[in-house]
Amino acid sequence: MVDVECRIFTLPMAKLTEPNQQKEMGFFDHIEALRWHIMRAAIVVVAAAMFAFTQKKLVFDYLLFGPTRADFPTNRFFCWLEQQGSFFNGLCIRDAKFVFINTDITGQFMLHIQMALYVGAIAAFPYVFWEVWRFVKPALHEREIRNTRGIVFVTSLLFTIGCLFGYFIITPFSLNFLIQYQATEIVQNMISIDSYIGLLITLTIPTGILFELPMLVFLLTKLGVLTPEFMRNGRKLAYVIILVIVAIITPQGDITSLLLISTPIFILYELSIGISARVHKQIVQEEQF
Repeated sequence: MVDVECRIFTLPMAKLTEPNQQKEMGFFDHIEALRWHIMRAAIVVVAAAMFAFTQKKLVFDYLLFGPTRADFPTNRFFCWLEQQGSFFNGLCIRDAKFVFINTDITGQFMLHIQMALYVGAIAAFPYVFWEVWRFVKPALHEREIRNTRGIVFVTSLLFTIGCLFGYFIITPFSLNFLIQYQATEIVQNMISIDSYIGLLITLTIPTGILFELPMLVFLLTKLGVLTPEFMRNGRKLAYVIILVIVAIITPQGDITSLLLISTPIFILYELSIGISARVHKQIVQEEQF
């Protein structure tokens, strides 16, 4: 009789402890899980790149060389603004003459592959980040998971907005200035296609990463590395740094261009202060209880 009672009481305990044992993972188990996350993300990137590879006209005529054309939406919009008043003088991005050259026999084929990979990586970013989140999520507490609900959507949205801002705003301004700038009339601009792609990618993807500032501030505040007071006290210095960076990537030098491009980044900084303050307040409240 005693033996039967012992079995009855020990059976539920075995069922309770079994899932906990399954949840415990060793170092190599984590490495194996990470490997599968990376493989799935890589497969999606390659699939998106393969699709982009088949869309040659879209990728090259409209995406790659779009900012160099007079009918590009940004070019038409700013020319319209310039016609509305003298305040917008200098905004119009006129149809500059671009002459692109390729000096490598395999250059155009490799260019096709390179652009397909860039487009595929940007298009697949939401899925790639989702795989990263799936790997990190099991290590978080239930409260932390609730507090970070929607992180994949928000992060992907900010990255997309940043890339679009870099592509539609910063890139046309920079191209218009750089193609028309002449140190001497002796030298003619014949642009290497690699140089052009490098500039386009530099002004697009890093801007997308820059727009992740609110999410970075959110995580650093959660970790206790950053406080809203620190961001408020460093506001003036941060604004100066933003203006310097914008002046470098948009070298036209006029105040209208400077303010047009830097204003969204100022807004992001102020939004980040609000996010940091809210997170910091939640942390203080939780510590009190």
